[in-house]
Amino acid sequence: MKVTKSDITISAVAPKQYPSEGLPEIALAGRSNVGKSSFINKLINRKALARTSSKPGKTQTLNFYIINEAFHFVDVPGYGYAKVSKTEREAWGRMLETYFTQRENLKAAVLLVDLRHQPTADDIRMYEFLKHHNIPVIVVATKLDKLKKAQVAKNVKLVKQTLNLDPNDQLIPFSAETAQGKEEAWRVLESYL
Repeated sequence: MKVTKSDITISAVAPKQYPSEGLPEIALAGRSNVGKSSFINKLINRKALARTSSKPGKTQTLNFYIINEAFHFVDVPGYGYAKVSKTEREAWGRMLETYFTQRENLKAAVLLVDLRHQPTADDIRMYEFLKHHNIPVIVVATKLDKLKKAQVAKNVKLVKQTLNLDPNDQLIPFSAETAQGKEEAWRVLESYL
């Protein structure tokens, strides 16, 4: 997809704040610091539409990015970050559950995992949650450029096994540095729009 226009629409915490145009939405979920913002920025060829931070846990709202005035990427708060109070984590949990279970515009979710490491218990929970609610899942394994070529196949296999990946779900190794996986990611995403 050639992205000619992209912008942030709104940062929302409740359904009454969600965009009302009825455009399709693709949610992006993953652990804090897994590279969700870098993934968005690489896909849309923008350096900093989605804010990247060296401090994990910065995204605390549902950030709706309108792309080509045709659909939204929805960046949801990262999970698994310890320096957030239990109360705050519970509030995020409710906000995410509401969005994922009630939003009719949601067409698919991208679950980002770090290809260098075995998926965490939180990654597994998120994958199972999405599957339980019949939300199509695309797994994007980030930080591909940080691995030696010989490690990639082994790590891809480990991610698939750990998540117990449904054979119908795509796993795309991805690098925000080199753009490897970008074309494949767009091809799969477009099939849901």
